[in-house]
Amino acid sequence: MIELDKSPYNLTVQQIQKIQRLIASMSNEAKIGQLFFVIGQSGSVKELTAFIKKYQPGGMMYRPDNAEKLKDQLRAVQDASTIPLFLSANLESGGNGILTEGTWVGNPMQIAATDCTENAYYLGKIAGLEAARIGINMAFSPIVDIDYNFKNPITNTRTFGSDQKRIIRMAQAQIDGFSESNIIPVIKHFPGDGVDERDQHLLSSINSLSANEWMESYGTIYRQFIEKNVSCIMVGHIYQPAWERKLSPTIKETELMPASCSKLLVNGLLRDTLGFNGLAITDATPMVGYTTIMPHRERLVASINAGIDMLLFNKNIDEDYEVIASAVKEGSIRMERLDEAVARILAVKMYHGLFTEVREETVNSTPKSVIDRTEYQWVTKKIADESITLVKDREKHLPLTPQRYPRIRLVILGDSDDGGFKEGGRVGPLFKAGLEAAGFEVNLFDNQQLDFQEVFEAGVEDLRNKFDLALYVANVETASNQTTVRLDWNHLMAANAPWYEKDLPTIFVSTANPYHLFDIPYVSTFINAYTGNPETVEAVIQKLLGKEPFKGKSPIDPFCGDFLARAK
Repeated sequence: MIELDKSPYNLTVQQIQKIQRLIASMSNEAKIGQLFFVIGQSGSVKELTAFIKKYQPGGMMYRPDNAEKLKDQLRAVQDASTIPLFLSANLESGGNGILTEGTWVGNPMQIAATDCTENAYYLGKIAGLEAARIGINMAFSPIVDIDYNFKNPITNTRTFGSDQKRIIRMAQAQIDGFSESNIIPVIKHFPGDGVDERDQHLLSSINSLSANEWMESYGTIYRQFIEKNVSCIMVGHIYQPAWERKLSPTIKETELMPASCSKLLVNGLLRDTLGFNGLAITDATPMVGYTTIMPHRERLVASINAGIDMLLFNKNIDEDYEVIASAVKEGSIRMERLDEAVARILAVKMYHGLFTEVREETVNSTPKSVIDRTEYQWVTKKIADESITLVKDREKHLPLTPQRYPRIRLVILGDSDDGGFKEGGRVGPLFKAGLEAAGFEVNLFDNQQLDFQEVFEAGVEDLRNKFDLALYVANVETASNQTTVRLDWNHLMAANAPWYEKDLPTIFVSTANPYHLFDIPYVSTFINAYTGNPETVEAVIQKLLGKEPFKGKSPIDPFCGDFLARAK
């Protein structure tokens, strides 16, 4: 039974009565609409208004776009909705999570590498301020997953690392920043991603920890934030077999379910065991990790009956609405359950002030020029300076000077915009320009047009006649719908791999995945930068030149538990 006078709502008697009257006045269609957190719609005001009137959704989640365009769209949908909408974005790394002009503050792992909670606060504050200026009121962040498995392709730099105490400190500071910007935080992804090496966009992932191990790690994190009054939790398409078995000892293996469809994990573990009384939202339902759990008509109903209150996204919105409407009509979703979900949704909106007029006045008074790219540059520079981590410099190749290494072979790996969650930073041109400005002659290795004489015939002396030092920069970003963030060398004889590392000075810099030593353990000098924004690239160059010290503290094991990476 939902208790609206208790955490995380703490509503007054008058507020509770208002919600009760509102629910009593709502049609079944309006109630069902509240369960859906749809993908952000674009179009004319007329089209947006028609969409809202037809489906009456509880929330909309938007991807990054132009500020002026989004501001107009968000105002149109909010004005058209009888009940205020949750308007959300993935504000994981800054205002760039919603605005193409927004500030890329830094990936969470970069923030963690500073070991400074003030920087995590700025992450939430800046993202929140920029998002709120155009009408966003909710963030699908912070991520409180633990980066247990370095091979996981989806957690990685999106997390605050592998130390749960640091995760709690950083995520709480990010939440504080959001709260000061009037942004509702949604922590994710319950029951915890990062244990296996699967991407739940492609198949359900598995949190394989024992019940005790889970409670001492992920459970401790979630309990901490539940006690701190977090009102919304995103539930992933993630199995946690140990807790399902603990709560139902006779459960069959074929009956185990990912959390997004599991009554044992949502109502049993999250609500009863951990005491969460707030709003549970699925991760995106078009993910293959969700669509392949069970037939379409069954899984949507199973999610609501499991204790899920809102369904994120749709494959076909008409189809999904019809499934829930039929289930309510037939009684497979009981009216009490529907009303409970709607009460939670409305209570969160009430608690966070979405029913007030202040929010609308703020949005409507937003000036035309809503974003200044330089406004928070001092923060991104501070974070870059404090985060870059020198993992090893075995042969003392640092610092670089034009006198010591006049000719640099620059090899760029990754640097692609393909895949979701890409932050849009291309680091190759920035490194080349920065090194040339410092007085180096830079020879860029061309992965597309290979020098076949060099690939098949050149020896060490041939390469020494071309360059004095090889600088590798890997910008292999975490992305949805991919199975690995490993190094993928040129498929023709690994032509771009540093086979000459023992004979020619070689330095490796990663501006994304911090675990590349697993693939290149023999490299002498290795640097983790975690984020590929311009401020970080500039800071890396200054540290390579010896003009600034390395200050970062690794939030993960960059050696991947591998003796080769440590010893070589």
